[in-house]
Amino acid sequence: MSTKGGKKSFFDFVLLNRVLEFTRPYRGRFIGSIVLAIVLAAFTPVRPFLIQLTVDKYIAGADRSFAESAINSLVWVIVLQIGFTLLETVLRFYFSYTTAWLGQTVVKDMRVKVFGKVLNLNLRQFDRTPIGTLTTRTVDDIERINDIFADGLIPIIADLLSILCVLGIMFWTDWQLTLISLIPFPIIIIATYYFKESVNKSFHRVRNAVSALNAFVQEHITGMYIVQAFAAE
Repeated sequence: MSTKGGKKSFFDFVLLNRVLEFTRPYRGRFIGSIVLAIVLAAFTPVRPFLIQLTVDKYIAGADRSFAESAINSLVWVIVLQIGFTLLETVLRFYFSYTTAWLGQTVVKDMRVKVFGKVLNLNLRQFDRTPIGTLTTRTVDDIERINDIFADGLIPIIADLLSILCVLGIMFWTDWQLTLISLIPFPIIIIATYYFKESVNKSFHRVRNAVSALNAFVQEHITGMYIVQAFAAE
């Protein structure tokens, strides 16, 4: 994104705020999806912890004199892990459903508003702008807004919270080993930044190419009738 003066910014919060304005009628679901993201982030380190507990305490560290008791405890831990996995699966399904519903609903409201705007445009605007370009802007480009909710903002928040929870458990378990495992992290951050810049440029080129292609196809197909009317094939 760019700001005034042509300077690039890491993130355009003004545009994001304009998009989030469309979520106001669905504030309950939006807040609910954020809460689910926090809950699922807290669930992330639980399964590895249960596996560690199973292996360290009831398999590798089990006392042979209490083998029957260890087996019973192991069974309960396995049942707990299965139940927890089922609960997490249900919550993740509802989280994905909520974010997808929110994205599609916001896109629907945005399309209605844009369509009303197009209907009130001056006729000169249609002379200057190809119909294919307007179609791309009002249909295909708005569909990309859905990615903010289904695959973008809320899932990213959930992933970041999951990473923070996992890092917290890792530091609590063994902070020295955690620091060693984080040595490649700065390299990943730098590589991600340059990858983001490259993808951002490619994304804009693709959107402009799709717009130009739709305008070309629409004008030439529509113009065929005029060409045939004057026998100018």
